[in-house]
Amino acid sequence: MTNFVPCWLLATVLLSTAPSAEGQQAKKVSRIGYVGAGSPATAGHHAQAFVQGLRELGYVEGQNIMIEYRWAEGKLERLPALVADLIRLKVDVIVSSATPAIRSAKEQTTTVPVVMAGVTDPVGSGFVTSLARPGGNITGLTHISQDLSGKRLELLKEVVPRLLRVAVFWNPNQPGQIPAYKEAQVAAQALTLTLISMEARNREDLENLLSGMAKERPQSIFELADPLLFANRELITASAAKNRLPAMYTFREYVDAGGLMSYGTSFPALFHRAAAYVDKILKGTKPAELPVEQPKKFEFVINLKTAKQIGVTIPQSVLYRADKVIK
Repeated sequence: MTNFVPCWLLATVLLSTAPSAEGQQAKKVSRIGYVGAGSPATAGHHAQAFVQGLRELGYVEGQNIMIEYRWAEGKLERLPALVADLIRLKVDVIVSSATPAIRSAKEQTTTVPVVMAGVTDPVGSGFVTSLARPGGNITGLTHISQDLSGKRLELLKEVVPRLLRVAVFWNPNQPGQIPAYKEAQVAAQALTLTLISMEARNREDLENLLSGMAKERPQSIFELADPLLFANRELITASAAKNRLPAMYTFREYVDAGGLMSYGTSFPALFHRAAAYVDKILKGTKPAELPVEQPKKFEFVINLKTAKQIGVTIPQSVLYRADKVIK
């Protein structure tokens, strides 16, 4: 006897067993390119914050995303090749906080979306047309807000009331650094401070500047945000401690490495927020449609252990304003 299967039942079975387009889409594994100027040891916590942000949005490595990590190990000249490698892999989006990496991505691709996880001056650097309307394939976050240099110098002078000479470490090769230095000069003039320009274009420059710094007779150290300086922050903070110089830095990581004070945005927070940009891009939003965000919150961190080591007394009025005090 022939087994007869009704047409309606056969159609039902076929529909229930055939993979839906929605199911197929859910199985797609997106590939994210992550470029770090430092190393996992010096900046791995940034990557961790980014992954945590993705996880909170429903992304899990090995399930629906794959992250291709590339580290320059402090050698910024390696960044163009690292970016090129990710483009060859046809990643769905590239994420970095290193200005040279973003610049390299802009030069190498107009199609792969790029998310900035905090750069100095995206408009001045030519990465975006404007913060509100980025245009092109780049968007994300900037870690700079107006008048930060003035605020940092004010705090430094409160801690060192007789402060007159400040050694400023910066990298003139990086876009955004020249206007940032000029902003610091204006702020210094208002506080009757003299800035000593310490221009570091590479690690060798930095080592030479630090070894000969005493000749310039600075009374403190000030640093403008830069990937080269950040990757070598332990070298800078160690020199400041050796010369018993109070210092103001842009990011907390310097204070964790033994620096005296920092005032600025949180890099882990920026990377955590960058995950939201990646999420929107993977879901189809074009980078040109996502405005660049400026920081809304800044953290002030003080290292009292370092203060004691270099013989500096932090006024109570300054301590009260600190978001975090390392004892």
